[in-house]
Amino acid sequence: MNKQELFENIKQKKSFLCVGLDTDIKKIPSHLLKEEDPIFAFNKAIIDATAPYCIAYKPNLAFYESMGVKGWIAFEKTIQYIKKNYPDQFIIADAKRGDIGNTSTMYARSFFDELDINSVTVAPYMGEDSVSPFLAYEGKWVILLALTSNKGSHDFQLTEDPQGERLFEKVLRISQNWGNDENMMYVVGATQGRMFEDIRKIVPNHFLLVPGIGAQGGSLEEVCKYGLNSHCGLIVNSSRAIIYADSTEKFAEVAAEKAKEVQQQMAEQLKNIL
Repeated sequence: MNKQELFENIKQKKSFLCVGLDTDIKKIPSHLLKEEDPIFAFNKAIIDATAPYCIAYKPNLAFYESMGVKGWIAFEKTIQYIKKNYPDQFIIADAKRGDIGNTSTMYARSFFDELDINSVTVAPYMGEDSVSPFLAYEGKWVILLALTSNKGSHDFQLTEDPQGERLFEKVLRISQNWGNDENMMYVVGATQGRMFEDIRKIVPNHFLLVPGIGAQGGSLEEVCKYGLNSHCGLIVNSSRAIIYADSTEKFAEVAAEKAKEVQQQMAEQLKNIL
């Protein structure tokens, strides 16, 4: 999926919502535990309920890998289900990979050759040769960690060099030599507020993947005020506030209601650019 196709889907649905599939076997409704594959049963119901209101899904690999082979099978089934039934959805493997070149090559092969996923999150700490193998795939996206929403982001990401450039700004600036706004996005946490102004000075045209609204307390209005560009430029993720909004047999119905609420807020924000 290229940048224009992604933007067209945003315009059509009046939404830039990504539903995070952070599926925890200990949090899903108990009645699903009798299913042969509870994780996939939960994901399938959530996807069917929320697909009209979102443009992307982001399964977090940690939640699947924690269950060993069973979890990985559920992850693969989830990916194939989205691709078959909702091919307009942008799929993000939230894996935060990044290692020496030959290892990154294997990670890229796993997500892009084997699973044919649209994008994968990548950590930039080891530099260009740890990221470039992911950028070798035509039509695929790298989503590079830049400024995250967790408290510990201040430990490294906001540190300044002698010239006053913060580490996240260096990541944004240098990484543009590796990719461009047609194959690279950046993770920027919703809790960073006006930092989006500084980010847009460096990467005005790139898409930003924004976790942190909902359960983490980030403000959609503030993110849009400082982060929107002429092509939207935002994919805003919500996980727990949607998928765990209800724990009864009506969980999918309630998830749909929550996703629709966010979509309607996004439609308001998009009025000025669509």
